[in-house]
Amino acid sequence: MESESGVNFLNVAYFFRLLYNLLTGDGAIEIGGGGGMSLWPAVIAFVSAIWLVVCLLGFLVAVTALMLLIHSSMRIAATKREEAPRYATAHPHEAEVKRDHSRWNHVLSLIESHNESDWRQAIIEADIMLDDLLTQLGYAGQSVGEKLKAVDPRRFRTLDDAWEAHKVRNEIAHQGSSFELSDHIAYRTIQRYENVMTEHGEI
Repeated sequence: MESESGVNFLNVAYFFRLLYNLLTGDGAIEIGGGGGMSLWPAVIAFVSAIWLVVCLLGFLVAVTALMLLIHSSMRIAATKREEAPRYATAHPHEAEVKRDHSRWNHVLSLIESHNESDWRQAIIEADIMLDDLLTQLGYAGQSVGEKLKAVDPRRFRTLDDAWEAHKVRNEIAHQGSSFELSDHIAYRTIQRYENVMTEHGEI
């Protein structure tokens, strides 16, 4: 068997030569004096060549995957930076303040109207805000009245304002247009709601 030189593990003909030697025993060494042929040299050479190819291919695959991962990570980071301003959200505290101020500003716009129907709507909207506030504070009940009964006066300095304002809301809800709502009562009621909201940092 002729000696092989250079890098042969990428040569297809080299593999067939090894396979041929493996099957025929050509080029194998003799063992002892019996003249028997050993296939181990051809087997070792064939397996070694296969292992070198597998290692090389594995290295190439690993390097390619690493490059793709780095590239993808850079693209994702760049995309996030570009889209951050579009999808950015306000700090939870800022968002809450903005939302509450928007609702309260709507109430103020209604109470500043010259129409009595707007005053009624302002009081109803303010009472809804009071209901939400009581729920946030952990007071349970089916109505604002039930929640106010559960309030601890020591932790709710404007409890009287809440009750008085809610009573006016009930008059509007129960009596409808027959309840005469003067501008003085309307403004005073909204002022009571405002006192409650201010105490608990809602506006």
